[in-house]
Amino acid sequence: MSGTAIIGLGNMGQGMARNILKASIGLKGFDLSEAARARFAEDGGTPAASAAEAAEGCDLLLVMVQTPAQAQDVLFGTGGAAAALDPGSTVILCSTVAPSDARALGTALGDVGHLMLDAPVSGGMKGAEAGALTVMASGAPEAFTRAEAVLEAVAKTVHRLGDAPGMGATYKVVHQLAAGVHLAAAAELLALGAKAGCDPQKLFEIVTGSAGQSWMLEDRGPRMMQADPACASSVDIFVKDVGLVLQTGKEASVPLPLAAAAHQMFLGASALGHGAEDDSKVIRAYEALTGKTVHES
Repeated sequence: MSGTAIIGLGNMGQGMARNILKASIGLKGFDLSEAARARFAEDGGTPAASAAEAAEGCDLLLVMVQTPAQAQDVLFGTGGAAAALDPGSTVILCSTVAPSDARALGTALGDVGHLMLDAPVSGGMKGAEAGALTVMASGAPEAFTRAEAVLEAVAKTVHRLGDAPGMGATYKVVHQLAAGVHLAAAAELLALGAKAGCDPQKLFEIVTGSAGQSWMLEDRGPRMMQADPACASSVDIFVKDVGLVLQTGKEASVPLPLAAAAHQMFLGASALGHGAEDDSKVIRAYEALTGKTVHES
């Protein structure tokens, strides 16, 4: 094996990179953010000035950007990473993209002689920091073999879901339906409770200890009750991800009324100016509608 690189050193990519480095795997990395590159260097990584520079001399590339358009640009557009990789390299695409986008990127990489492992992840920033992500992966057996050490460094569980790109993305997108709806439902119940006279903290304690408990409520509920929570994952990521759910439903001719309603609330929070802020701030859309704040002032 030559070298390994990562492109995308945001909230999750930084934690993943740190665990790859802890596994004694040499790693080059690139992110548009100079601060992110500096943190990566502090952790022992080798920062690059461009995506192509990161990929040069490598035969394994992990891509952890936010959107399919960014993945396309990093690999084949201004980033030029696909052309800079060693011949016959493997790209591990960990971004959440539509199944059709994963298949298209896999085909494009195959056309230039590379393999792609379609490997979206779940677990958020906490899972990335702990090296305990869940990976939903599909691709050629050879791609799994080449990616094994890196996946072992970042994940607690790796699900092998098929021999071609597309199925990993399918499972992740369907998972995001649950994540997005549960997150919106958590905000909705706290907003209803506050407007109806419940104490939000007591309501949170009751629901998380009862049949209505969800992981999203347990994790995001406390942040919904904060005026300015630290950003672990943004509102706009859920605008994108639940949008991918709706795109997949349209392509499969499946009606998704709950996902559509949740999407509207994420769009509303983004339109209120919270798009780049923590996704728990979907509660702000409900607060705007009810005229009652849940969070501490």
